[in-house]
Amino acid sequence: MAPEQKIWFITGCSTGFGRALAQQVLAAGHRAVVTARDTAQVQDIVEGHDNALALALDVTDPEQVRTAVAAAEQYFGGIDVLVNNAGIGYFAAVEESTDEEIRRIFEINVFGLSDVIRAVLPGMRERRTGTIVNFSSIGGLRAFPAVGYYAATKFAVEGLTDALRQEVAPLGITTLLVEPGPFRTDWAGRSADETLPEREIADYADTAGAQRAAFRAETGKEPGDPAAAARAIITALAGDTHPQRLLLGAPAYSMAIEQLETMLAEARAHEALSKSADFDAPAA
Repeated sequence: MAPEQKIWFITGCSTGFGRALAQQVLAAGHRAVVTARDTAQVQDIVEGHDNALALALDVTDPEQVRTAVAAAEQYFGGIDVLVNNAGIGYFAAVEESTDEEIRRIFEINVFGLSDVIRAVLPGMRERRTGTIVNFSSIGGLRAFPAVGYYAATKFAVEGLTDALRQEVAPLGITTLLVEPGPFRTDWAGRSADETLPEREIADYADTAGAQRAAFRAETGKEPGDPAAAARAIITALAGDTHPQRLLLGAPAYSMAIEQLETMLAEARAHEALSKSADFDAPAA
């Protein structure tokens, strides 16, 4: 194996970013563990590639997580790049949301991601090398009506990854948060059909309802290209160093800058009040 080749372990490869990334990783000459709940949905990706391995993986099944990671390590000898891409959306106002759907999205987007990380880290620590790529979202930096719980999972991924980065840096392991904006991944199409609220509350028609409709109306017309996003991720990781966060798409970049500037302006506007909470501080 050439030194520049990496062994990638990618979750959620049946559709969207996972599928595009698996295809681009293989096209770039790397080796890939291509995972999906149903491996029949990724056979077309691995066919004809002796540097690809398809494995069944439901990230909410801890035993299957451990089995898949062990199989990948045995087959390829290790994992250089873990990509936690598997995830779902949920399109409901906070009050419209159900316990079942709230717990389901956290099980997949947060706890499943965490389980895969903890299964892969022992091998990376032993080799003192590796990169963990966690898919967040522009929704991990700012929230929108109708996707509050989705945003909550992505905010959780952001915090978890920030802490993880500091813990593993001395061990030769790095992390990358990927923050896409709107892409043509059918996130608000088929995915939304599966996660619409059981009841819609009329009082939220102009907020959550309108945003939900806007998401659906843009399905298939989003500016983001998943293949280009995959190539950007591969490029970001190609050098000796890489960013801690990678915004993907012009809308994500613009929304992130706007959010950060708004937060900074508000913090400065209330600086005196914030500092007044310390012992012996002057009153605001």
